[in-house]
Amino acid sequence: MECNDILSKVKKVHFVGIGGSGMCPIAEILLHKGYQITGSDTAESDTLARVRGYGVPVSMGQKAENVKGAELVVYSAAIKHDNPELVAAREQGIPTVERSVMLGMVTRRFKNCIAVAGTHGKTTTTAMITQIFLEAGLDPSAIIGGKLPLIGSNGRVGKSDTIVCEACEYVDTFLQLHPSVSVILNIDNDHLDYFGTVENTIRSFHKFCTQTSGTIIVNGDDTNAMKAVKGIGKARVVTYGFQPTNDYSAADIQPTQRAHEKFSVFKGGNKATDISLSIPGKHNIYNALAAFAVADLFGVNTENIQKSLHAFTGVHRRFEMLGDFGGVTVADDFAHHPTEVTATLTAAKQMGFKRVWAVFQPHTYSRTYLLFNDFVKALGIADRVVLSEILAVRETNTYNIYSKDLAAKIPGCVWFKTFEEIADYMVKNAEDGDLILTLGGGDIYKCAHMIIEKYKAMGKQQA
Repeated sequence: MECNDILSKVKKVHFVGIGGSGMCPIAEILLHKGYQITGSDTAESDTLARVRGYGVPVSMGQKAENVKGAELVVYSAAIKHDNPELVAAREQGIPTVERSVMLGMVTRRFKNCIAVAGTHGKTTTTAMITQIFLEAGLDPSAIIGGKLPLIGSNGRVGKSDTIVCEACEYVDTFLQLHPSVSVILNIDNDHLDYFGTVENTIRSFHKFCTQTSGTIIVNGDDTNAMKAVKGIGKARVVTYGFQPTNDYSAADIQPTQRAHEKFSVFKGGNKATDISLSIPGKHNIYNALAAFAVADLFGVNTENIQKSLHAFTGVHRRFEMLGDFGGVTVADDFAHHPTEVTATLTAAKQMGFKRVWAVFQPHTYSRTYLLFNDFVKALGIADRVVLSEILAVRETNTYNIYSKDLAAKIPGCVWFKTFEEIADYMVKNAEDGDLILTLGGGDIYKCAHMIIEKYKAMGKQQA
């Protein structure tokens, strides 16, 4: 059975790992389109609770009997080939598809698929577009890589024929998508364990662009992104950036307290409006410009775009302020690539704190090894740096790289094996007026919450 035909021939779909942030929204969309959904997972989570709230039967633990009665099994990339549910599905002749393939099938059922691609900023920009569309009454469906406070979730099911989603480049998963509108935020030297070179990455983005039927909105200031759209035939290319030659550009950027950016948007050389963001960092001006261009393409009133961008307060784990405890501010961010770390720490340094502590969890051995000198430079922006052990994710340490190697190159840097040790160190050494910023694509957020709990135990309640 061809993958593209499956959804028209089945009604009972089982999700292995249904609580995953990328799985849950897809399951919700299919549920609301009349499919019978079941799922399994290994740990309780907010997303799992949300799925159960819709009446979806969820089994804890993954067992062969869970796929009984299913006509299609969907699994995330994190699920191993020998998972008992996948084994049972193969033995019973039940078709199985990986999550990115299912995402492609689902999005093709919408007239308008807006796919946000790029090495950095996908989640924030997808969330911005979703918030603008929602507040403009366009009622989109959405699949976001982080929780959007406006909806208290990382996904929603709308009644319109528009869906907004992230398009992840890792292992070319975004090539499962055939969007009507694509956003290319930037192309950087990430996922080199798969792509090998930036040139290969650009080629994959180019192929993604050729699969776009309507409009490509691209960062005109990003050399690699512009290479990716070169020679695109059927899709119209619209540019944005700081350079005035772009179709949409930012100008009159004003320094503001706590680095919440203010700037003017120009369209075709004419001033469209002034924007005041409630999130820090020059990189978020780029994200906002991309979102502005998408919303303008869909006819959203400029005043509505302006209000929604100001109301947007960020996404879970994107410079998320967790509180002030006895004068020490604790925040958390998903940054796990040198470019992201640089952007986040640069913004943090402009926010008026006495000292900025970067508590960083390196993410994968390959990224740490291949971008070693870039990490040293990026982390050096902070006043103090604390490292955890490298999070292996899907890898073994064939690179013979350790956090202590990184720490040795950063003046004053210390590293610890456990989050508990880091939390103890931070509450002893952070001072009134400091910012503790946990950074990383893994579970370093748990360390931030350990620090908070220790402050509370010391009687330092959240201000």
